Amino acid sequence: MVDGARASLRESKTARWTSLWVVAFTMMCAYFISDAMSPLKPLLEQQLGWTSSEYGLFTSGYGWFNVFLVMLILGGIVLDKMGMRFTGIASVLVMLAGAGIMRFAVGTHALDGATLLGWKAQVMVAAVGFAIFGVGIEVAGITSTKILVKWFKGREIALAMGLQVATARLGTALALGASPLIAVRLRSVAAPLSVGLALLGVGFLTFLFYCAMDRRLDASEAAANAARGEEDAFRLSDVGLIVRNRGFWTIAALCVLFYSAVFPFLKYASDLMVQKFHVQAGLAGLIPSVLPFGTILLTPLFGNVYDRRGRGASLMILGSCLLIVVHVVFALPFVTWWPVALALTLVLGVASSLVPSAMWPSVPKIIPEKQLGTAYAVIFWVQNWGLMGVPALIGWVLDRFCRAGTRVVDGRTVVAYNYTLPMTIFAALAVLALAFAVLLKAEDRRKGYGLETRNL
Repeated sequence: MVDGARASLRESKTARWTSLWVVAFTMMCAYFISDAMSPLKPLLEQQLGWTSSEYGLFTSGYGWFNVFLVMLILGGIVLDKMGMRFTGIASVLVMLAGAGIMRFAVGTHALDGATLLGWKAQVMVAAVGFAIFGVGIEVAGITSTKILVKWFKGREIALAMGLQVATARLGTALALGASPLIAVRLRSVAAPLSVGLALLGVGFLTFLFYCAMDRRLDASEAAANAARGEEDAFRLSDVGLIVRNRGFWTIAALCVLFYSAVFPFLKYASDLMVQKFHVQAGLAGLIPSVLPFGTILLTPLFGNVYDRRGRGASLMILGSCLLIVVHVVFALPFVTWWPVALALTLVLGVASSLVPSAMWPSVPKIIPEKQLGTAYAVIFWVQNWGLMGVPALIGWVLDRFCRAGTRVVDGRTVVAYNYTLPMTIFAALAVLALAFAVLLKAEDRRKGYGLETRNL
């Protein structure tokens, strides 16, 4: 009876795919907030008087608590010990709190003229809110990933993870494309965050629906779990097994380098379109928004290829190569025609689909399932060093080395920037990502993880 109940629920395509779409919708709402401010750098400079360094400080806030307080690793341990329902609900509530603080900071005049730790109080409070939000979304990310392993391991796991990534990127695409329009229309850079908070409230309700499904699955497997005894229980000593695994650190290094060349780029992509390709500030997010739409279509496609054909490590190498090409061409000073920027963004969408579609489903081949929450948490923690440090570095580089006079935008005089050096930095990160992708394929050949073999 137990085995039959277990099979009937896990083998049910309706149950599996419903769990995927419910969790993916919550993550889509979260990513809308995560990227709502990304296309607003020109408007923040115009409306609030922020500098590139202040914008860089704000975007770097995303990783402060995750990195320096190791909140993300603690979140992974909590996930492995307390379970997915508890951790998922807590992470969404943390996201709501952080987003609320961000909305207050950029939408109030109460902080005007005040300073905090040598920075504008408005910038610091917004950064702290983003740091709190960052804890919530990263823990939610590892929770949703472990949820998919729970439901899809041994089945269409790469396709499922690809679809989850695609749905999350839909949130990014909506933010990049719609946030400037909302901000201009309502004459407030805080308005997109208000929309994001409403969406995340709906996402919280959908996650509660998933919790009911997860409880039903656990109840149907309770006897089978008891029969297995304590052998599958997570122990703190398992952390040592994870950190001594060279294949794990290779994929973690690939992750941080690859994503450091993608997501921090998106934080500055709209400003790049304004500064180099002469796109209007209110429309600047439309070209970067093409990237997530590309990943929406391609990540599930490449995930399905990995499931049915294998070649996971090779897909990661190919994606890293494409990333190098994109950033090198963006760095060329004479490339200033906006259709070229659109074409490069489309290629970047392909690269951003190839690597995640193979990387995330490969982790369960390297790490046992009972350790996955902590393993994904450590990978996300390493990734957060890049998501925190690279945006701050780019903002500092722009102000220190890349000022190119001033320009008039909508009747206001703003600083003009030359983006050649920042794009060169992104290209260098992509080269390092390729190096670790090659090392990962070599490690797979040595240890036999099966990264080149199919999942079905």
